[in-house]
Amino acid sequence: MTNVVVIGGGQAGASLVARLRGNGFDGKITLIGEEPVPPYQRPPLSKAYLLGEMTEDRLLLRPETFYGENDIDLHLDVTVEAIDRANKQVTAGGQTIAFDHLALCTGSVPRSLPARIGGALDGVHVVRTLKDVDQMAPRCTTGAKVLIVGGGYIGLEAAAVAAKLGLQVTLVEMSDRILQRVAAPETSAYFRDLHTSHGVDLREGVGLDHITGDTAVTGAVLTDGTELELDFVIVGVGITPATDLAEACGLEIENGIKTNALGQTSDPSIWAAGDCASFPHNGGRIRLESVGNAIDQAECVADNIMGAERDYEAKPWFWSDQYDVKLQIAGLSTGYNRVVTRQGEGGTVSFWYYRDDTLLALDAMNDPRAYMVGKRLIESGKSPDPAAVADPETNLKALLKA
Repeated sequence: MTNVVVIGGGQAGASLVARLRGNGFDGKITLIGEEPVPPYQRPPLSKAYLLGEMTEDRLLLRPETFYGENDIDLHLDVTVEAIDRANKQVTAGGQTIAFDHLALCTGSVPRSLPARIGGALDGVHVVRTLKDVDQMAPRCTTGAKVLIVGGGYIGLEAAAVAAKLGLQVTLVEMSDRILQRVAAPETSAYFRDLHTSHGVDLREGVGLDHITGDTAVTGAVLTDGTELELDFVIVGVGITPATDLAEACGLEIENGIKTNALGQTSDPSIWAAGDCASFPHNGGRIRLESVGNAIDQAECVADNIMGAERDYEAKPWFWSDQYDVKLQIAGLSTGYNRVVTRQGEGGTVSFWYYRDDTLLALDAMNDPRAYMVGKRLIESGKSPDPAAVADPETNLKALLKA
């Protein structure tokens, strides 16, 4: 009997084991997760769950009974201590588990603030796990003062929820503008206006110097000398791939666990998928941090464990919910040199990223039609005339037939 062991109880790990069983794999499957709860959705944690609009049981990707019913050996609240490649076994929770195939779906970890600037004080939070949000939730009371460090999507989403809960929100971003690393100035401006209209004190080009307090947060000093009184701090300065286990057992690392197009690491019996994995893409190598990638890549790995020999072809898409705005992103904007604005109906808008005449990506705000058309265009390699895209009289669906 073939033994498949999957390390990581997130979206990728859950998708991989479900795909194996769904494809008729009849060997042994073991799924090991560090958290004490079955695999769950992470995006709603800092939004619907923190707002009280979603209960913990609704976060679960599948009912806990699914794993027993499908003969998947689920190990929760267990840490993997080591991978023994030579003997094909992992040590987890003091137990040794043999494998024929091992899949690393270890995800990512949030970057934290250094202790020397107050990062270890009580009241400094990150938003990544159910436990993180449960620990932070009691502080989210009307009138509480929160500083959010980081103007990427993690920070902005946290700011939106905090503002909706009635907190006094200050957000600082060291770069010249929010979303500078991932979006065009047009998208940055849209969300800057959105947040300031909801009362967020948004400061760009300003960073955190240090947090004040003896054992718990009492305030902060910013890099421009501003002093703030605070009740707590939320850190949203990005994530890093969780590669410790892979590094310790000697696998190749390149901006994550390095895989080939099939999802195999430098050891052909070990695979990787999700936030932790970097893979070939358009002649280079990328790592994607998204639910869509975690699902698609994990399912591709599952197929290949069963012998499909199918190259993973990423179709990047992302989303972000802030206030009453749903941002949908298709493609990767890296290398763009032109942004085309399309005004939609009812105040909706989309920004289309081009490199010369080639469509690379788009950001659509409350405009699912533009998103779906743009996504299909990008995936089919079609690049419509930018002037036609910008013209609100252009029928978007007609662009697909051009």
